[in-house]
Amino acid sequence: MVEFFRQSHAVDEPTIQAETDRYIAMPGQALAYKLGQLEIRELRERARSELGTRFDIRAFHDEILNAGVLPLDLLESRTNRWIETQRQH
Repeated sequence: MVEFFRQSHAVDEPTIQAETDRYIAMPGQALAYKLGQLEIRELRERARSELGTRFDIRAFHDEILNAGVLPLDLLESRTNRWIETQRQH
């Protein structure tokens, strides 16, 4: 991993060592971040598709962030309710 970082990233050696230690200590962290990213993108595209011109990216981000840390199934439910509320306005 250290060699991979050295060859493919423009970061200094202390950062490489810190990132390597983080991945070793918490191997699921990167996966959790990626799953969250993919879910939020999917929810955003669903909202954009269903709301059309009513879709406001700033309002969407506010809704996602104002919820705080949530399991992905609860985030999806909350976002679905938000989409429905936006449709009614």
